Amino acid sequence: MTGTWPYPADPLAGLTSAAGTALLGRLAGQEATPETALRLGARLREEYPAALVAAALSQHELRIAAQGKFSRAAGMFFTRDGLEQASAELISRHRAPRYAGAGRVADLCCGIGGDLLALAGQHDVLAVDRDPVHLRMALANAAAYGVADRVTVRQADVREAALDGVDAVFIDPARRSGRGRLRPGDSEPPLAWCLGLADRVPRVGIKAAPGVARDAVPPGWELEFVAVGRDLKEATAWSPALASPVTGPVTSPALAGPALAGRATRATVLPVGHTLVPQPGPPVPVAPPGPYLLDPNPAVTRAGLVAELARAAGAWQIDGRIAFLCTETPVATPFARTLRVTGSLPWNHRAVAARLRELGIGAVDIRRRGLAGDVDQVRRQLKLSGPGRATLVMTRAADRPWALICTDLPAPACPLDSRR
Repeated sequence: MTGTWPYPADPLAGLTSAAGTALLGRLAGQEATPETALRLGARLREEYPAALVAAALSQHELRIAAQGKFSRAAGMFFTRDGLEQASAELISRHRAPRYAGAGRVADLCCGIGGDLLALAGQHDVLAVDRDPVHLRMALANAAAYGVADRVTVRQADVREAALDGVDAVFIDPARRSGRGRLRPGDSEPPLAWCLGLADRVPRVGIKAAPGVARDAVPPGWELEFVAVGRDLKEATAWSPALASPVTGPVTSPALAGPALAGRATRATVLPVGHTLVPQPGPPVPVAPPGPYLLDPNPAVTRAGLVAELARAAGAWQIDGRIAFLCTETPVATPFARTLRVTGSLPWNHRAVAARLRELGIGAVDIRRRGLAGDVDQVRRQLKLSGPGRATLVMTRAADRPWALICTDLPAPACPLDSRR
């Protein structure tokens, strides 16, 4: 087909045109591999302008990549950066109930609308972003979820946006600029500016990177670390008006680091929504490794709630500064992976290798905490062979380099459930 594509400056306009809609419909269900794109592209360029075909193929690839985040990805629109930063539907739906009772909610730095979709299910939402393409995508994506009539979009720098008539705010500050990814811990707007929103609108939620320091928020705020399974995804800082009450000290000093007076933390494990919060209790005992090892979920360790997990599980630490825990009996909990300890010995390459060979272990997943060493180099030095598999834990016990050889347990029901 000859002719020009009349939307060179606005790819979304072309994709939402009659021709773009038809083309995306034809791509639905196709694989998104380089070979497929090459074959389809050559054929489709005989019927559509080349630029439209390229845009549609790129959008089709993004829609397939987005299926792990959004249940209606096949009808949504994305940019690569917008998809990468967007909150997954599972997480945004978990977060939205915090805003119960609020009227109009502002979604600042809304991007392609990851959180907007959940918020607009219950609220009128003002969506603000300075990227006009992302704003149009956010509105189109809201339409895909049937909530576009509750969304008002505004193109602006969020620092200049009026918040009149807004009862609550959610902000996802950018961690990328036009020049690429920002330095770890940096965002645009900066976290300090985002925290200041609570002086204007009391109910504020701030999406943050999972590596955010626990003392980065002021007293009275809550910092929630969210994992999907064992994959730590992100953190959210909740202003005092949205924070859960602090029920006790954050955790024991050995596991918490600097004092966090007045600050609450929370560890949440999705998809079910199990949650662990600070609870008062006695210090966690320290004793030699036992028959079962608890490897806490990363959300638990980042939230500084290992002591709470230990007390709930009846566990002890094997070292006063290490998050690994041990129990006498197997424990099923969503907040940790439980392993059976089949070998426990001081760390020594030769002794560990010999013990692994005795057990018939030929492949190991190495977990290292509190003990330096290159994992790939350690694996090569062990020179293993055999049919078995195990987890080799490189750690410290009573401040001595230590090795634990562990095997997985079946995944039973979790009696240590805790939900909000």
